Amino acid sequence: MCWSAQADAVAGGVVVGLGVVCLVRARRSGRPQRLPLAALPLVLGAHQLIEAVVWLGTDGDLPAALADWARTAWAAIALPLLPLYVPAAVWCASTEPGHPTGPADRRRVSAGLTLLGTVVTVPLAIAVAAHPVMATEHGHTLSYGIGVPHPAVLLAGYLLATIGSLVTGGDRDLRRLGILTGLAAGLCALLWRIAFLSTWCALAALVSVLLVHWAGRPPYAPTPGGTGRPSGASRARGTAAGPPGRSTAPGTR
Repeated sequence: MCWSAQADAVAGGVVVGLGVVCLVRARRSGRPQRLPLAALPLVLGAHQLIEAVVWLGTDGDLPAALADWARTAWAAIALPLLPLYVPAAVWCASTEPGHPTGPADRRRVSAGLTLLGTVVTVPLAIAVAAHPVMATEHGHTLSYGIGVPHPAVLLAGYLLATIGSLVTGGDRDLRRLGILTGLAAGLCALLWRIAFLSTWCALAALVSVLLVHWAGRPPYAPTPGGTGRPSGASRARGTAAGPPGRSTAPGTR
């Protein structure tokens, strides 16, 4: 969320644009396993645009039915969708050939966090479906009332499924994304709690920029240890030349 309808609309448009770039770069990488995670900025951008409508509803500038729809759509993305979508997309990315997932234990962790996200999603989806979603202006932020049961437990599961899947997925760039997202989310939550300023839109933009970089990386090149590293363009095309009297095969030193 941002601090006004106009800010949300601008931020949402920027993040959607980054999402388009992210998908194009993931598609050009030739690795369809990256596409679900590369589409995350589109989800975040749509979320910002929907909240611009929520702001207008709180100002009384919209019909009640449209305002209700916007609040419910916002809550559906923020609560039941993301804790399932993010770990599932990270798991999908980990199936890319040559991905540095390391031991099979790491894949099981990724699958387990996806299962945790599913468990968290169910009560959140029920809460959104069963209770009207309220939104009130609170300083320079919006405060939502949804009636979620056991919020502390579900919040812990939510953060573990989303940020945890990025940190433990085995990919260096996604691990960095998870750490930065966790730190930035804490700062955003603090600023939101004191009603000073809502900076979630800045977090969405940060995530999108980092994913644009990740999505366009060269495919992984397998290494003898069974892990992977992004291959350089010359190695991927098999054009690198080794020292005199020594040949260099694609994807190897």
